[in-house]
Amino acid sequence: MVYVRKNVSKLTRTERRRFVEALLELKRRGEYDEFVRVHIAHFTGDGDRGLRVAHTTPSFFPWHRKFTLDLENALRRIDSSVTVPYWDWTRDRKTTSLPWTDDLLGGNGRPGDRRVMTGPFAYGTGNWTIGTGVTEADYLTRDLGRSRGPIDLPTKADLNHALADPVYDVAPWNSTVSRGFRNKLEGWGRGSGQDSWRCHNRVHRWVGGAMVGGGSVNDPVFWLHHAFVDLQWSRWQKRHRNHRYLPAKPPGPDSDQYRRTVARHERLPPWDVTPDELDDVSKIYRYV
Repeated sequence: MVYVRKNVSKLTRTERRRFVEALLELKRRGEYDEFVRVHIAHFTGDGDRGLRVAHTTPSFFPWHRKFTLDLENALRRIDSSVTVPYWDWTRDRKTTSLPWTDDLLGGNGRPGDRRVMTGPFAYGTGNWTIGTGVTEADYLTRDLGRSRGPIDLPTKADLNHALADPVYDVAPWNSTVSRGFRNKLEGWGRGSGQDSWRCHNRVHRWVGGAMVGGGSVNDPVFWLHHAFVDLQWSRWQKRHRNHRYLPAKPPGPDSDQYRRTVARHERLPPWDVTPDELDDVSKIYRYV
């Protein structure tokens, strides 16, 4: 049966509570931290040799689709009514609006150490100790909007700029490309500050704290953010029905991307699944 992923602003109080309780139970069981470890293990950039599957690469969308599905399935084993909601950061843009309420994700970090003090994921509750992918603190941190060098969340216009590009991705299939839907939404740009972080990337920077870097999964907002990113991929697919995931074939030995980029029908580590197999999820879930 196809289930529904809802806008976080449309969740009932009961749905919010059940989503939070399922996340906390997954954390208590020790399963949540494994998701953090998987993301860190696959957080590779252009400067790293070897295969890139999660970031700065065409498989950014299918990799995170599968990753979020795995988390969602784990939550639904705890509570079958739970699905991952999405956060529309083009509409809910205030640091006090959803999802930053005390009954959902809690609020901003306090001045100084940026420690989150409110909500169910605050360190003081004893339910959300961070032990994976951090170097300084075992508590959740946020710096919404960046207190030093403030930045804004992406706008609807930013999103539409990405959605309008009919080509999925282009060579050299990394962070340097200026054409193609994938990097326009993933958000690697040139320059500094807001110019270098667009769309998906800028949201990570805007949240700050734990959301910056490979350990970003430590903040549960990661899932709401990536559900919204996944929704945009679905919208792009519907808008450009004659265009699909690229590259269709792997780059050859004469390319500097040889064995560094996953083609449409190649396995997507760490799973035994291909981008092509993740192209259509309409029989699993839909967005409302």
